[in-house]
Amino acid sequence: MLSEQTIPLLPGQLLARGVSRLMASYGFSGVEEFVPARGLRVDVIALGPKGEVWIIECKSSRADFTSDTKWPSYLEWCDRFFWAVDSDFPTDLLPDGAGLIMADAYGGEILRMPDCSTLAPARRRVITQKIAQTAARRLHALRDPAMNAAAG
Repeated sequence: MLSEQTIPLLPGQLLARGVSRLMASYGFSGVEEFVPARGLRVDVIALGPKGEVWIIECKSSRADFTSDTKWPSYLEWCDRFFWAVDSDFPTDLLPDGAGLIMADAYGGEILRMPDCSTLAPARRRVITQKIAQTAARRLHALRDPAMNAAAG
């Protein structure tokens, strides 16, 4: 049984929730706070119905954006890369070439679709398997919290 306690979500986490809802409306399955490789953590990675991989970075403020120096490393792990921001974010800060999603905690809209840079088949296989394993582990942890306690 899940606990009744909840932890308040931070602004970036609220954006990620809305982005995940948007991705679901496109037939994608999103995984939040995903680690594609050691030292990297993307806000949302989404696996599409045809195996496409999109990464979405959620930025809740100017400081959040300017402090992120790792995002160029995310490009090699996806077919399309997006920034997700709220309506108050100064979008002129965002680099050209990436997609743009306007979002809030409840959904979003793709305002700019980025060009596709197709993943190599071996990379796609690795990242798809890692997405599946991460999602399965998280689901198992929700259904069997004692497993997490024993492992950690």
